Amino acid sequence: MTTHDYLASLFSLTGRTAVVTGGSSGIGRAIAEALAQAGARTVLVARGADRLESVAAGLREKGCDVATVVADLSTRAGIHAAADGVVAAAGEPDIVVNSAGINLRPHLGDVDEATWDLTLTVNLEAPFLLGQRFAPGMASRGYGRLIHISSQQAHRSFVDSGVYGVSKGGLESLARSQSEAWSARGVTANTLVPGFVLTPLNQRLQDDADTIAALAARTTVGRNGVPEDFAGAAVFLAGPASGYVTGHSLFVDGGFSVH
Repeated sequence: MTTHDYLASLFSLTGRTAVVTGGSSGIGRAIAEALAQAGARTVLVARGADRLESVAAGLREKGCDVATVVADLSTRAGIHAAADGVVAAAGEPDIVVNSAGINLRPHLGDVDEATWDLTLTVNLEAPFLLGQRFAPGMASRGYGRLIHISSQQAHRSFVDSGVYGVSKGGLESLARSQSEAWSARGVTANTLVPGFVLTPLNQRLQDDADTIAALAARTTVGRNGVPEDFAGAAVFLAGPASGYVTGHSLFVDGGFSVH
């Protein structure tokens, strides 16, 4: 066996279909690009058609097989419509990455019911419903990967964690429950836990240079994260090499959580 063949046996996604919500920007985009270049037929799901097509076009220029689904995950109807759109575009997926998220940061004492409902729907209910829709089919085929993007705020309170932290704590618990439900049939469920990553989701914080410097200083590598830091971990969790890793929260945070 050649080195290439050996590495392919561990990490190649050729023949697999992957779905990435929030796949047009930030961590979701970086993961979608990684999975597509690792060989997966990749479906990008997001709200903005123009940005979706721009990302897809760039990947197609690299020879990747990419489809897009415009969807709004802020309602149950929108989540179900997104799932139907994925199947129409590419068939039943083998890999689902839940990266779409919303981070509204009012102080918890100022959170109203609408903010609570919107945050929990996008950040937790969408991953739950997509798992309910696709995991049984994965299990029947003997292979599946559910990958969620969590947050430090699932583990510690800072910068007004509020409802966002609650939703991400629930998301990691969801992965453990999904692992219990389906891993015996070949479907793993895991979360990636970022540190502070320079993405559009936290642009407001990035406008404060002192805050950015302080967050970088909390890492052990001395810098804040960038979306591309998640490419390798995502390919690992999506591929055959991670078949015995499930119910796990993998911190990709430059040492933020241990410093």
